[in-house]
Amino acid sequence: MRDPGIITDGAMRIENDRIAQVGTRAQIEPLITGDDSVIDAGRRIVMPGFIDAHTHPVFAGNRAAEFEQRIQGATYAEIAAAGGGIRSTVRATRAASEDHLLDRARRYIGWFHAGGTTTIEAKSGYGLTLDDELKILRVIGRIEGIRAVPTFLGAHEIPDEFRGRPSEYMNLVIHEMLPAVANRGKPIARYCDVFCEPGIFSVEDSRRILQAARTLGLGLRMHADQLSDSGGAALAAELSAATADHLEHTSSHGILRLKSAGVQPVLLPGSVYALGSQAGATRYPAAREMIEAGLAVVLATDFNPGSSPTPSMPMILSLACIEMKMTPAEAVIAATINAAYSLGLGEELGSLEPGKRADFAIHDCGDYREIPYFFGAPLTEAVYLEGRLVWTRSNIGTNSR
Repeated sequence: MRDPGIITDGAMRIENDRIAQVGTRAQIEPLITGDDSVIDAGRRIVMPGFIDAHTHPVFAGNRAAEFEQRIQGATYAEIAAAGGGIRSTVRATRAASEDHLLDRARRYIGWFHAGGTTTIEAKSGYGLTLDDELKILRVIGRIEGIRAVPTFLGAHEIPDEFRGRPSEYMNLVIHEMLPAVANRGKPIARYCDVFCEPGIFSVEDSRRILQAARTLGLGLRMHADQLSDSGGAALAAELSAATADHLEHTSSHGILRLKSAGVQPVLLPGSVYALGSQAGATRYPAAREMIEAGLAVVLATDFNPGSSPTPSMPMILSLACIEMKMTPAEAVIAATINAAYSLGLGEELGSLEPGKRADFAIHDCGDYREIPYFFGAPLTEAVYLEGRLVWTRSNIGTNSR
């Protein structure tokens, strides 16, 4: 994870939507024909597009008022108990039309692009009824300009109408929602996720939901050990899930279990930062211990309206370096090639290699370490998806010859 494979004065040749050749400028320039267009990035850095492997991008409203409440001393748990938190976003999202949700999502996609992101894993979870979860997944399927990998998160919270009856809601997830999402061989989600935490979905509840999802052909992901060391990592290992996400409170034993089962950890320092001292959230995941154990660590934003309202992968890289002592190279690799493999896309995305999809970003800096170093600075100049310009901050995308 410490070798980003830099090519100094590099160039690449793209045919259709894929990378054909990569090398130095001296190697690639003789291959240019009169029919080719050329993008001259100058002395800027060209990198794979960031792959954000944990986001919640489809929702209505926001929770800026709760942000202020937390600043004034209210805890995340107190806000949730009063009807706020996830359930407040659920109420707003249920009331919104599919077209309204798509319009909001398009706005957020522009924010992802501005940070150099080309692929997101996009979760549902703010509907919590069959119709509303399907509505969110349809919106994810309509997103353009960015690659969106859909994940069903019906087990995100117990909705208001099932308070005191969690087992009934779990049965709804297993017997009605999951079969509809799996859709008889034409699934509208690639993965199933569950928020495994005491008081929400226990280890036993999470096991039942995830086993049912696997039976229907869905891959498995988990929100695990975010607020306590409750056995989420161990369950992810038991089920050989693709990822275990959050892991703020995972023990050394849990880390070894993840390693032995080949489960990738997806670390979300943005949520720790945004929640501050609430609910023990100042405890960042043990990234160094995970890397030293040989785990292919992934970084993601956890973009959502409550606990991590940031779509900025550069900001996440800064937090990973400063708070979790990851090197800039480790952070970049965690947000590109490692993230691609966590989504089953490592052979297609995550690095600039011949045969892979031409997803890349041009950053206005001369050293990749500047991306986490100049935190908050808008360094991304242009973003390309499968060789096609999808976002630009200036006219660099048309600077051709």
